[in-house]
Amino acid sequence: MLPFALHAYRTAVRTSTGATPYTLVYGMEAVMPLEVEIPSLRVLVDSELEEVEWAKVRYEQLNLISKKRIAAICHHQLYQRRMAKSYDKKVRPRGFHEGDLVLKKILPLPGEDQSKWAPNYEGPYVVKKAFSGGALLLSRMDGEDLVRPVNFDSVRKYYA
Repeated sequence: MLPFALHAYRTAVRTSTGATPYTLVYGMEAVMPLEVEIPSLRVLVDSELEEVEWAKVRYEQLNLISKKRIAAICHHQLYQRRMAKSYDKKVRPRGFHEGDLVLKKILPLPGEDQSKWAPNYEGPYVVKKAFSGGALLLSRMDGEDLVRPVNFDSVRKYYA
């Protein structure tokens, strides 16, 4: 059963590359087992070729592999851009400015057992400085600064 599954996987066109893995490796489409039983036009044309002509045609196909692979790489890059664009539509940018109130996520220490009812966030904290890379310098409400900067992924806005 596994050989049939592998054959189906290798001969199915990938959306990301626009080609089959078999084509990218061997430079030609795979001959389906059914095409051997009931000859298709492609199989009939190949069977009527003499050995010298077949070798010449195969050599030309092998020379075209690099062009097919480059086309697959271009198709894959376009596919990745399209996927990133559709993903980025759903992403809402979060911006933090100086003076914003935020809650900081409590990260459990290794080996520490955190209960289900324990708080997930602590704070509120005041954003002292926001950097462009996503780091925030926070201070407590009493003005005491935190020692380490915090990534903005681990904070959320606090609405009072």
